[in-house]
Amino acid sequence: MNLVLFDLDNTLLAGDSDYEWGQFLIAKGIVDGPRYEARNKAFYEDYKAGRLDIYAFLAFALHPLATHSRAQLDAWHAEYMDTRIRPMITQAARDLVKRHLDEADLVAIITATNSFVTGPIAKEFGIPHLIATDPEEVNGRFTGEVAGTPCFREGKVTRLEHFLKDHGTQIDGLGSSWFYSDSHNDLPLLELVQHPIAVDPDPALRARALEKGWPVISLRDS
Repeated sequence: MNLVLFDLDNTLLAGDSDYEWGQFLIAKGIVDGPRYEARNKAFYEDYKAGRLDIYAFLAFALHPLATHSRAQLDAWHAEYMDTRIRPMITQAARDLVKRHLDEADLVAIITATNSFVTGPIAKEFGIPHLIATDPEEVNGRFTGEVAGTPCFREGKVTRLEHFLKDHGTQIDGLGSSWFYSDSHNDLPLLELVQHPIAVDPDPALRARALEKGWPVISLRDS
């Protein structure tokens, strides 16, 4: 069995879906603009610097989901897909995904961004599996809490192990495995797969990729 994993933000997307969801909420007047934007930017800088407190971030990011109905959230998300996400999908990204869908047994997006935001994005790419941070949901409404292990740093390895177990295999039982990512935050998983590939990498990941001899590619249209 061959496995192909894609990080989402700044890898398959030419931008960050979590950050853009926050910007969308600000633009719509759904959240307190100046305060929310300042915190959103601060968390994003922490993420890029490798010092993000994932639980503090999730308490912030998941709160708006708990204050609105699922129907309203879904309506906003459809608009967000049109205005924020589809413009960030390059043809190069679509072509790479299609090639692996044609060749691999299991193809999945694995992302720290929550599954409410990322589920429709995975469908846009035609990727059948999503491993993401799961917001807790009770009786059809989000609670603002996280369910289970956040899919971040070492948590991505944990979540992947559970995913593979559900598919009757494990890392050591795979024929081949690929993981595409832009971020040094994904080094725990990149160092686990057989074919780690740095995509438009941040400086820390670029340095590690060059040190290890990993391929470095770009999915940005020229």
